[in-house]
Order: sequence, then C-alpha cells, then structure tokens
Amino acid sequence: MTRVLVAGLGLIGGSLALNLTSHTDHTLLGYDHDPKTLQYAKAKGLVHETYTDFETAVQKAEVVILSCPVSVTCQLIEDLNTITLTKDVLVTDVSSVKQSVLKQAEQLTNPQVHFVGGHPMAGSHKRGVEAAKEHLFENAIYVLTKTKSVTETDVLRLEELLASTKAKFIELDGEEHDEMTSVISHFPHLIASSLVHQAEKWQEKHPTIPTLAAGGFRDITRIASSNPQMWQDILFQNKTVIKRLLKDWIEEMKQLYHMLDSDESDAMHSYLDQAKKYRDGLDRKGRGALMSFYDVYVDIFDQPGALKKVVTLLAEAEISIKNIEILEVREGITGVLRLSFVSKDDQLMSHRLLIQHGYETMLED
Repeated sequence: MTRVLVAGLGLIGGSLALNLTSHTDHTLLGYDHDPKTLQYAKAKGLVHETYTDFETAVQKAEVVILSCPVSVTCQLIEDLNTITLTKDVLVTDVSSVKQSVLKQAEQLTNPQVHFVGGHPMAGSHKRGVEAAKEHLFENAIYVLTKTKSVTETDVLRLEELLASTKAKFIELDGEEHDEMTSVISHFPHLIASSLVHQAEKWQEKHPTIPTLAAGGFRDITRIASSNPQMWQDILFQNKTVIKRLLKDWIEEMKQLYHMLDSDESDAMHSYLDQAKKYRDGLDRKGRGALMSFYDVYVDIFDQPGALKKVVTLLAEAEISIKNIEILEVREGITGVLRLSFVSKDDQLMSHRLLIQHGYETMLED
C-alpha cells in the first residue's frame, strides 16, 4: 500500500484519484486550493485525506502526482526544493507540455525527489473534479519523459502504480513530445477555434449558419469547446513550436489561395488526394492525443418510440452511450441518429447488436 498525493483535483487529477481508489489499496491524498473541490472529492470517495497546504501533503506522501496547469506545476516543482523530507518521494506530472516542466525538474536540488515526467493523452470537453471518470485513461497513450537523474526503477515503479488505468505507456524525450503534440493537438486546437470564429463572423450575414453547423462542422471543431484557461497556458508554454507551425500553415494557405486564384484544379486535386490518403492510413485503433469518441450512425424512422427502442436495446446489453444526437444536417453521412461511445469495444458491440436486430448502421472511420 502506497500513500499517493494528487495535487490538483480537476478532471485529470480527479480521474487518476478515482481510478486508484477504485482498483488499488493505495491511500489517496488530495491537495487543492479550492476547499469545495476537496470536500467533493472526499465525499465521493476519490481521496481518503485532504490538504490545503502543499508542503504538509508532500511530507505525508510517497508518490506525488502534479495535475495542475503547466505554470503551476513548474512552481510546485520549484517548491519541492524547500520541503524537508524524511524519505524519498517519486514525483510525476500530467502536463501536456514537457520541456518547460523537465527544465524545472532538472533544477531540483533535493536529492530525495525522483521526478518522472508524464502526460496521459486523454481528456474531455468537461472540466473539474465532478467530471472525473475512473476509465478515462483506458487504452490511452500515456507518455513518460525521464530527467537525467531518474532511474529505470523509478519509471517502472510509476508504470506499476498506474497499471490500473489500463493506459499504454511510451517513453519520449521532452522536445520530441512537444513537437508531436503541437502538430496533432495544440495547433489543431488553434485551427478549430479559428474556424469557429469564422462561422461566428459570417453569421451576421447568414443567420442560419448555426443550424447548418449542427452536423460535420461541430465534429471538426469539437476541441474548441475545451477549457480556454487551460489551453491558454498550454499554447504559451509551447509557443516556440506553435509559432513555427503557424508560419508553415500561413504559407500553405497562401499556396491554396494561389491554386484557386489561378484555376489550378489538378494541383488542388493532388493536394486533397494526398491529404485523403494520409488520413485514411492513420491508426484507427488508438485513442491518440485529442479527446475522441467512437460513433455509430443509425438509420431510424421518425416515429414515436423509435429512439427508445435503440436506447433500450443497448441498455439491456449493458452498453453505455456517451452521447445521442439527432442529425439534421447529414451531408455525406447515412443515418439520422448518431450514438457516441467512450470505447472502441462499445462502438463495435453496438454496431453488431444493431445489425442483428435489423438496423442499418455505419461506423465512423
């Protein structure tokens, strides 16, 4: 049994705490600046003990998980230098930017602190401890980054501690991690936000835009609904890489403008075809860096009880539906009903079950 401190009980920290209390015999300690968050976490059984003083909490822990915004995480790592410890403590974080965190960790002078960087690539559009899910990290990539002084024993200990999450652990260095997450997570968030701003501006001329945006547009801009405060922190902490990507993007948009302006239809076809081939070849099984759901489209008649039959069928099979949406704009999609699931297994089970009962369905690629 290990005493594990989760510092910062938001969505990620709360989900880690809930997973560990549900599946292990570890004692969970919770630290947060918000007393109401601590009260909720203890009442719901996420943690066994709560603290509002970081130093006191660390001194009572054997493992510390820093699940705060990147800037706060860096400050807490610095604070570890001034905390008197009577035993070695394994410390990790969950930040989606690693170089700034590792730079701070390399400056640790307290020999009893062993730091292993971490980034579970899972999340939700919801925020706060109330949104915590014990299965949030299941099948998700969980990146670990080592500092110069850390040992392989420390890394293995952390993996064993978090084994109940059922995440898939991989090791990357900080620079490699930040460049890749910028390409497939941080930068796309900016683009999604930009697309939403475009729609909002054009809505002044075309008031019906929100109605038409209810289908595919909402899908491709889903990440723009994430926590703005958290993303502001991420973008500025990783701004060097993101600025480079923005420059490349601007040049690419200029090339597309030139293709249209010069009627270069062959060049445009080649551009779109290359994108299609690369996208079609991407891994469909993994969770990836962006929050994802697994969708099944179902063709049903607009009649009383039709929706209830589908929901009841899946409920009786103990399949949990994350979201249900009636699609009013269905260009390129067969099916009036979209069912979203947290796991690939639930998606495939639902697909097979619905087909067995005579429904016409389609899986999201």
